[in-house]
Amino acid sequence: MEIDLLQHCPKRCPPDGENKAVLYSTSLRGIRKTFEDCNTVRNILHSTNVEVDERDVSMDSQFRQELKDLMDKPVPVPRLFIKGRYIGGAEEVVAAHESGALARMLHGLPHGNLSKDCDGCGGVRFIPCTDCSGSCKSVGADGGVVKCPECNENGLVRCPICS
Repeated sequence: MEIDLLQHCPKRCPPDGENKAVLYSTSLRGIRKTFEDCNTVRNILHSTNVEVDERDVSMDSQFRQELKDLMDKPVPVPRLFIKGRYIGGAEEVVAAHESGALARMLHGLPHGNLSKDCDGCGGVRFIPCTDCSGSCKSVGADGGVVKCPECNENGLVRCPICS
């Protein structure tokens, strides 16, 4: 039954998102409605006890670019993809949850850990780069300073424990 529901959703698969739920969101509180919408969707997904690959666009610009490429234009977050299908933003996810359709779409996905706390990152899913200590600077082959090849623009790497 969940396959029929997903077949009506556009096929847009995030990298490595064929068999999982992928949520593009933000943890920044710069725009209240965006932050609240992200929390609403995050809480709905958390209540389903399904493992979710959350990609915070404020923590890594690569995630922002992935979402832009998937949608063929910049779009606001949150955006949910399930099994390589685009479900929608906050309004669509809330409506699907209230109708019971979301649970059917998520059927068959692995169960997640209900604890938001990770011993490595405290639930943030990123840690400071261990190579450059978050400075984004490294010593190049010629002895000069170069951008650290391991971390993103914020000096962070994905948590090796929970991501």
